[in-house]
Amino acid sequence: MHQDDFFESLNAQFQDALPFVAYRKPNEDRVNAVFQNDDVLYETKDLSEAGFVFAPFDDSSKMILMPLDQAEVGYCDHFEGEELLTDTSKFSSSSDQKVEYINTIEQAIATIKDSDLKKVVLSRPDYMTNENFQVFEVFKRLLSTYKTAFVYCWYHPKIGLWLGATPETLLKIEGQRLSTMALAGTQVYKGTTDVSWGTKEEQEQQFVTDYIVSNLEAEVEQISTSERRTVRAGGLLHLQTQISARLGKEHSGLLKIVRALHPTPAVCGLPKAEAKAFILNHETYNREFYSGFMGELHFKKRQTRNTNRRNVENNVYATVKSVTNLYVNLRCMQVLPNKVALYVGGGITKDSNPEAEWEETVSKTSTMKNIL
Repeated sequence: MHQDDFFESLNAQFQDALPFVAYRKPNEDRVNAVFQNDDVLYETKDLSEAGFVFAPFDDSSKMILMPLDQAEVGYCDHFEGEELLTDTSKFSSSSDQKVEYINTIEQAIATIKDSDLKKVVLSRPDYMTNENFQVFEVFKRLLSTYKTAFVYCWYHPKIGLWLGATPETLLKIEGQRLSTMALAGTQVYKGTTDVSWGTKEEQEQQFVTDYIVSNLEAEVEQISTSERRTVRAGGLLHLQTQISARLGKEHSGLLKIVRALHPTPAVCGLPKAEAKAFILNHETYNREFYSGFMGELHFKKRQTRNTNRRNVENNVYATVKSVTNLYVNLRCMQVLPNKVALYVGGGITKDSNPEAEWEETVSKTSTMKNIL
């Protein structure tokens, strides 16, 4: 579909108050869309269906599904748009927010020093007034700015409107192969990825890697990890380790694997149960879908052995694989009446400096504020 026609179709669906999601996977050109045919709020209990899932942070809440058997799919092969230059100097957050956030960080540090808690990820909403929110203009700016992220625009009339550009994969499954990542540590991108990291960031990243590996071991075989590397997401850098494995023959289904990973230490903390309890008791708002997960569930991918189309004989051996691509919902915004909530957080450990943690959240929202 041509780019103009694609966005026209999205706009028509939006004007008709029908659910849709449009998204582009990291480092790809194609923008995909799922257009639901009715306004029913479908949910998935076990992640067994084919469709696009949108799940909250709190895994006791409903996971929303746009089922492929109740939808049309479309795509635009290549999106053209101009990247915005980020000017971070003109943005700040309110002093009330600062006092409240730093107070919660101090409580977290005290709890970590006095309990089994090693790390907790604390977040906050940052509100911007936006009387005249142009949803598809903002989506186009996200597509232009975040080439290496999973960029999405998700709408359901019974839930609302969310957009974002997340650098973090929850998991990818293609046939029997599973891959995921450990992501932690943040610093501002200043023209190079050749940077040094402090002990706090390296230790935090190792916590995350070890946690994922130990949690997956019961469900998978042949698990392996890559070297730690620095990756860029918009105006920020993070530490990343790739983790890959083979699904065991006896694995107990996708829900069990997702539960082993979600919520990840990058959005919750370690140990998971203690960190989650601290978040639900001390954060002063409901995260809803921020730091939840979303993506393609059991999409079909056709693969041929032979890439030469003229050799029709070998194309008989084409295989259809089931593919699942799930992403953690970070760097996102929720469009509310007359305002937009930007969600942002950071990992707190015993060595955290509350003032520096606050500044990190201000850096993290600057690209999104620039887009708005």
